[in-house]
Amino acid sequence: MLLVNSPNLEGKEIIEYFGVVTCEVIMGTNLIKDIAAGIRGLADTRNQEYEESLVKARKLALEELETNATNLGANAVISISLDFEIMGKGNLIMVCGMGTAVKYQ
Repeated sequence: MLLVNSPNLEGKEIIEYFGVVTCEVIMGTNLIKDIAAGIRGLADTRNQEYEESLVKARKLALEELETNATNLGANAVISISLDFEIMGKGNLIMVCGMGTAVKYQ
């Protein structure tokens, strides 16, 4: 499955459009990690625990887009867009995604 953020597939011919596929992933962060991250965040400009959570949430969102497209008979998703939000008191990460499911040859 090809997953791209561009509106076309260079060198490939899109033969069928299945429409928009979407995904929503909401992940809780670990309370102990949150406390440790907050303490380290006072001295550091980057927060490895939150970065790891964001990476995991992004991967889950892309997997869900792929599954939804596969269920339609697609072999690619083009024009992918992902939006990230921190929810609650900073202990929830939400990733919403969308793209166009297509079949190419």
